[in-house]
Amino acid sequence: MLKIRRPQLIASLLALSLIIVMMLQLPASTQTARTAKTELRGVWLTNIDSNVLFGRDRLSSAIKTLKELNFNTLYPTVWNWGYTLYPSPVAQKVIGRSQDPEPGLKGRDMLKETIAQGHQKGMDVIPWFEFGFMAPADSSLAQRHPNWLTSRRDGSKIWKEGKHDRVWLNPFRPEVQNFIQNLIVEIVSKYDVDGIQFDDHFGLPSELGYDAYTTRLYKNEHRGKNPPANPKDPEWVRWRADKITQYLQRVFKAVKARKPNCVISIAPNPQRVSYDLFLADWEKWERLGLVEELVLQVYRNDLNVFISELEYPEVQVAKKHIPVSIGILSGLKNRAVASAQIQDQVTASREREFAGVSFFFYETLWNLSQEPPTSRQSAFKNMFAEPVKRPNVLTGWKPN
Repeated sequence: MLKIRRPQLIASLLALSLIIVMMLQLPASTQTARTAKTELRGVWLTNIDSNVLFGRDRLSSAIKTLKELNFNTLYPTVWNWGYTLYPSPVAQKVIGRSQDPEPGLKGRDMLKETIAQGHQKGMDVIPWFEFGFMAPADSSLAQRHPNWLTSRRDGSKIWKEGKHDRVWLNPFRPEVQNFIQNLIVEIVSKYDVDGIQFDDHFGLPSELGYDAYTTRLYKNEHRGKNPPANPKDPEWVRWRADKITQYLQRVFKAVKARKPNCVISIAPNPQRVSYDLFLADWEKWERLGLVEELVLQVYRNDLNVFISELEYPEVQVAKKHIPVSIGILSGLKNRAVASAQIQDQVTASREREFAGVSFFFYETLWNLSQEPPTSRQSAFKNMFAEPVKRPNVLTGWKPN
């Protein structure tokens, strides 16, 4: 038997104790990041308050920097302001333009560039259908197809988003459904995407839905009864939400028929906001197997409020089935968010074993900030010290 002298034993135990103490003193986020096999590290690339998509060199530089900081997922917007941001024969036919007239997109295929460069650097690219059924009130789409729009009970159609006048395409009309689905299938069929992402705009503000077409549809299914006058009536909310769910089922099947390994990603607000305000019942979508990645938007300043959103039952249930990550606000054009707040929210997400984080939006990571860009980039480099793969339920991801 090997004999260990008492002084050697004591020294070994002291060394072991020191290692354990040092490990316990590491920030929780560092411990979790080092042991995580996968972690979503995403960012939304939008054309609102940002020109990152409007120049080939600018886009290349952004992707290069994100890769150096160990991000692994890009969510570029492809449907915004009533236009596609890629050359689209479907849009040309319906809107009269194949893509957004922004000069920075002329002669380019922004989506093709993003995919090529992202994949070259080992990053996944999941196009984001940002506007969903929403469009600017003065857009060519709204002007060309006024009968596609839905309304309130008083007939008004304008829906305010900040200072902007929006209208909503009627998600229950076959022509609208076909147009949106054709855009989605076009992307999935023509491009080597890793997924497609929708959010609350794939629903409908609950105050809308009183247009003639929807009223007639409701009456046909309710023995001639008109929709309730109260837009928050539970049965009326449920009826419309279920119609949207049925449409998502149809879209899901169409996407999978073209590309079975294309991930269906949903980036909604917390369930009560999505369902009550936008008729987007992501909790039901997830239960039906229509969601393969959930990136929950939790744009809160108060850390306790932020954490409380992570602990809702529907969020915890979804975590058992699919990768659930947390969308974190890195800032807005006129609202800076400090690196310390971002770090606290990343740490809280890791401590609760979420699948990762994604930031809204690229420009506020370090360009639109009150902190120096180098300082902001250093903060992200510390958060994402080592590269890791993103979680994917279709390629072996399992819940913790």
